[in-house]
Amino acid sequence: MSTNANEPVLPQGAGYGVGIGLFFSAFMIILTSIQARYTGFSPKSADEFNSASRSVKPGLIASGIVSAWTWAATLLQSSAVAYKYGISGPWWYGAGATIQVLLFAQLAAKLKMNAPRAHTWLEIVATRWGTVAHLVFMFFGLATNVLVSSMLIVGGSATVTSLTGMNTLAACFLIPLGVSIYVVVGGMRATLLCDYTHTTVLFAIIFVFVFIVYGTSSKIGSPARMHELLAAAANQTPVAGNTEGSYLTMRSKNGLIFGVIAVIGGFATVFEDQAYWQRAIASRPASCVKAYLIGGLAWFAIPFMFSTTLGLSAVALRASGDPAMRILSPDDVSAGLPAPAAASALLGQGGAAALLVVLFLAVTSATSAELIAVSSILTFDVYKKYVNPKATDQQTLWVSHASVVFFAVLMGLLGLIFFFIGISLNWLYEFMGVILGSAVVPIALCISWKKANKWGCVVGAITGFGCGLIAWLATTSALNGGVLSVATTGGDEEMLAGNLASIGVGGIVSCVSSYFWPEDFDWSTTRAINNPTSTGASPTDSLKPSSMDYDEEKKNQVSSDAVVVVAHTEAGGTDDELNPAMLRKAFRFAAWSSIVLVIVLLFVIPLPLFFAETQFGKRGLEAWIVIGMLWTFASAFTVIIYPLWESRKELRGITRGIVKDMFKLGGGKYNANAPQRSQA
Repeated sequence: MSTNANEPVLPQGAGYGVGIGLFFSAFMIILTSIQARYTGFSPKSADEFNSASRSVKPGLIASGIVSAWTWAATLLQSSAVAYKYGISGPWWYGAGATIQVLLFAQLAAKLKMNAPRAHTWLEIVATRWGTVAHLVFMFFGLATNVLVSSMLIVGGSATVTSLTGMNTLAACFLIPLGVSIYVVVGGMRATLLCDYTHTTVLFAIIFVFVFIVYGTSSKIGSPARMHELLAAAANQTPVAGNTEGSYLTMRSKNGLIFGVIAVIGGFATVFEDQAYWQRAIASRPASCVKAYLIGGLAWFAIPFMFSTTLGLSAVALRASGDPAMRILSPDDVSAGLPAPAAASALLGQGGAAALLVVLFLAVTSATSAELIAVSSILTFDVYKKYVNPKATDQQTLWVSHASVVFFAVLMGLLGLIFFFIGISLNWLYEFMGVILGSAVVPIALCISWKKANKWGCVVGAITGFGCGLIAWLATTSALNGGVLSVATTGGDEEMLAGNLASIGVGGIVSCVSSYFWPEDFDWSTTRAINNPTSTGASPTDSLKPSSMDYDEEKKNQVSSDAVVVVAHTEAGGTDDELNPAMLRKAFRFAAWSSIVLVIVLLFVIPLPLFFAETQFGKRGLEAWIVIGMLWTFASAFTVIIYPLWESRKELRGITRGIVKDMFKLGGGKYNANAPQRSQA
């Protein structure tokens, strides 16, 4: 181990080993093979590859949501804002990016009500509003995937390089290419299984850091000692905009500004990212709302507790003058390096290795979600719509595979581009809302409101996009004497102006035009998307329960893979799950519960502490940390233990199949005609 805190703690070989990730890819391929052999789901079907046959239970979907929303920024940027703003940073990062998932539960319910068989949200836009709107919103959808993927690669490669000295160019390419291996082999269900595996290890490592920092570490070891060191840090380097420069207060001007930016950017990346729609599409209709509410609440614990632990530890160790603590420049903080620095200072090579593993899990899981999301858009919204509308299932599957590989290579190139021009993780994170915010409200209206005006929403998205860029650049120029550079454009106030203008103008134009010139759209048109039984039938026929039978869908869509049909029936794709009354009830539950939770997270808890200018004492900080730990334990239970419990019958079926194969090769293979069937 290097004696210089600013030198890499781990050897380069560790970076290349984690970056390639061949062991994990091999592990996921084995899981996919077990699924194909012992269950009725085969990734050789295009529908199974892209949407997991729309049969996944809520626990696994919730785990997938947690994993897909855990980017490099979740771990690195949350710790960076804790390092800069104190205890307010973790709260605003967690709450600011949780509410979108909670509110998305409403759109997930509307998706199941209005287009239960769509492969992408863009298919709904195309069916409702036509080609022009489809192309406009496809720009925003793909731009979302590009920005999210760039953040993953930029943040991941910077940390791997910092910890191991690995070549950044190599890291940019090896991370996405390693992930693409198992995504190509297993598709959406493999991605969800990968998500579950990642989430399990992620929580385990978070608990390790939490118990060491607040329980056993000789450098900190308790909330009381953390309080002493944070108080000392405030005396040494007061935080501008915080009450008395304290790290122990929610009264943080810049923390609040960051929270607003996080909320707007989060709406853009959730509502416009096919990765989140993909999970709604893959879920069973009866449980998709439950999955998003559980997933959103469980995810909050990850950035909140991780950054409250490592982000604040970086401040505390700096204040104590620990020689093992790396000296962090503003560029290092912007790159998200406080967490790696604190982990290395606390545990040496062990801490660096643990952080490298947890970062690998976060980056690869989110990368797999982005790969399958872009694959679905390129397959169904480009290839099948504009190139070969009559493509066979095998042709569609081939294009899906090719799209995964293509975007993996593109992700590497994007990482290199941003690296060479000096764009950091923080810059990309705050810039998302400027580019993407204008399309948030139009997309939500398209999916959920029959009166939404087509041209008003299209113009609103385009106008908001332009206004966001203008406000961002004009504010930058005004605040920095006309100097426009990467450094000046990345300021909090500059980014805030662009974010507010983008989402505000887009939302106002869309809502006002729809109010004064409302349409009266018939949802039966979108309910007929990809519904084979609607061929030659009237639009109203698609509203009948029989036309919504999942068994019929699978019998028409899959000819060669008959086992998928039977397994899908066992998955519970029944008329009741697509019953309009049941879906309306699910939407009402999603609406009320998500709105209440949003009010609590954004207003009830943080704002009284903000306006009271409260500074936590030792007991207050201890209570804050204990509550976070309890929330993290509850989150781990819901996304690790609960999925195993709800799939216990299926797991028993797989185990029986493996045991039979051990005694008689071929005896345990899934048989669609056998009396006992299982679902993975």
